[in-house]
Amino acid sequence: MELCSIASGSSGNCIYVGTGHASVLVDVGLSGKRIESGLNSIDRTTRDVDGILITHEHSDHIQGLGVLARKYGVPIYATAGTIEAVSRMKQLGRMPEGLFHEIEPDRGFFVGDLKVRPFSISHDAAQPVGYRLESQGKSVGIATDMGKYNEYTIERLKTLDALLLEANHDVNMLQVGRYPYYLKRRILGDRGHLSNENAGRLLSRLLHDDLRAVFLGHLSKENNYDKLAYETVCGEVDNGENPYHARDFYIQVAGREQVSELVII
Repeated sequence: MELCSIASGSSGNCIYVGTGHASVLVDVGLSGKRIESGLNSIDRTTRDVDGILITHEHSDHIQGLGVLARKYGVPIYATAGTIEAVSRMKQLGRMPEGLFHEIEPDRGFFVGDLKVRPFSISHDAAQPVGYRLESQGKSVGIATDMGKYNEYTIERLKTLDALLLEANHDVNMLQVGRYPYYLKRRILGDRGHLSNENAGRLLSRLLHDDLRAVFLGHLSKENNYDKLAYETVCGEVDNGENPYHARDFYIQVAGREQVSELVII
């Protein structure tokens, strides 16, 4: 399996996951041009994509959906709530008939040889999900836009080979920053976003000997920065109730503008 972050941040998200026989994009919150450029940088093209998996309908996750749908006719997979919300968004333009495929949390489906397992997440969207993707005994998890996690979340993300995990904000930066009170309250709430600290605590519950790569994603442009997110998450791992140290693992921040390296597991 292959994993690459084309972009991950509060201004746009797009993740590539592939095998030798199938590939998908998890979210398309960038322009079609940027997505194509990102894929080209890892010797892939949008024409290679067999499906688009949507986590939820916020613009930083679906900005390029209309363009890609009209130009390439790629099947789109999303929950009923997300499909309904997307269908009301006139800014996406006309969406071709027949591209949407309704999915349900905890009911797996296949895109080629990729087994896709959606799971529910806590976020202020219609019916948001994260994804676990599996092929030939390997697995990748995409878990962002979560105000909280629980044992259900942990069960869906256990024994992964690679993970892209939200580390959205530093709580102190957010609290003293310039965001209005209602927005701070939303981000800090149970249907908001994971802080650096909570990302580290969740990661501490997911570590195991065969975890090959961790990307910290969806960083806030206003309330976080790469070094802080990395050091905070690693600190939580080092101080957590687990037998591991952060240095035992490949942990990197997924860039807002830069394409990550292609991780092959």
